[in-house]
Amino acid sequence: MANPETFHAQTVVIGAGVVGLAIAQELALQGREVLVLEANQRFGEGVSSRNSEVVHGGLYYPQHSLKAELCVQGRQALYDFCETRHLPFRKCGKWIVARGHEVERLAQIQAQAQKNGVALGLISGPFLNERLPDVVADAALYSPETGIVDSHALMLALLGELEDAGGQLICQAPVERVMHESDGYALQVGGAEPCRLKADQVVNSAGLAAVPLASRWEGMPGHLIPVQHFARGVYFSYSGQHPFKSLIYPVPEPGGLGVHLTLDMAGQARFGPDVEWIDAPDYTVDPQRATAFARSISQWWPDLDPGRLQPAYAGVRPKLHGPDEAFADFAILGPEAHGLPGVVHLFGIESPGLTASLAIAGRVAKMLRS
Repeated sequence: MANPETFHAQTVVIGAGVVGLAIAQELALQGREVLVLEANQRFGEGVSSRNSEVVHGGLYYPQHSLKAELCVQGRQALYDFCETRHLPFRKCGKWIVARGHEVERLAQIQAQAQKNGVALGLISGPFLNERLPDVVADAALYSPETGIVDSHALMLALLGELEDAGGQLICQAPVERVMHESDGYALQVGGAEPCRLKADQVVNSAGLAAVPLASRWEGMPGHLIPVQHFARGVYFSYSGQHPFKSLIYPVPEPGGLGVHLTLDMAGQARFGPDVEWIDAPDYTVDPQRATAFARSISQWWPDLDPGRLQPAYAGVRPKLHGPDEAFADFAILGPEAHGLPGVVHLFGIESPGLTASLAIAGRVAKMLRS
């Protein structure tokens, strides 16, 4: 069998989720020749298409963490990007509601948000009842900067600008291995038409596949490759009308933000995600989980009709901490960390990755310039 043909590209981005496309667009606009390789049949089929499409405020993350800084920076950049490109988004606001002993957590969340430069209003009593007449709560925090975005439209716009700048996306092109050579990097690309691709710079933005790929990356120090955990979150849509115009969240739970109400651009309600730790990516939605959803939601929305909950979809979060472990930040490792010139690895890019995508792109571009 003949050796696969060898091609050349200045910069290769592996992974065409929203973060990979944002990075590729940023690099292409800076004048680089950019090629994006995606293992799936289309862009955005992984983490990017299986989330709540919320533009997060940046409330919960530890001060000075990458999640906090990139979320706050990325939020405004994302709103600006959507507004100038006329993409569907809505700054609809978000309520975090609490009852009884949970009210103490609201003060902690408010203090943490303040450290991150995000102002929240703490509301209780008659004014809360006036604002949220259908919700049972003793107190609530309001985040006016939280919103929703059409993630598919966002990715289409990023891809369009990438291609306008001369970049290219190739799907069904899984990267099987990366070799470090004297004049750059050689990527072994599989799929229906295997090839060998030479590149000067390579960005590993492969989402759930980023950690396994790093283990097949020649010269990547093993101690810098994190252990990855998987947390599945399922979503249920809510058929028919509902009284909500803003997002409604309970206080956070371990591993996630609790089963919350989000809205799509048409105003349709959906609930989720919950948290279920699994051994490998699995997008199965068990309809029986609706019972637990209804029990959780009805604690703050007693008028919920459980019969209108319908299984929607599931997402899997690539987490760098397990169920009993402390907070883990994004891991964005450039040449200063691993010693490979022109290489950036991104690990654990879960929420708020969508919100932070444009800020992450700027950070990666800076790493490749230095």
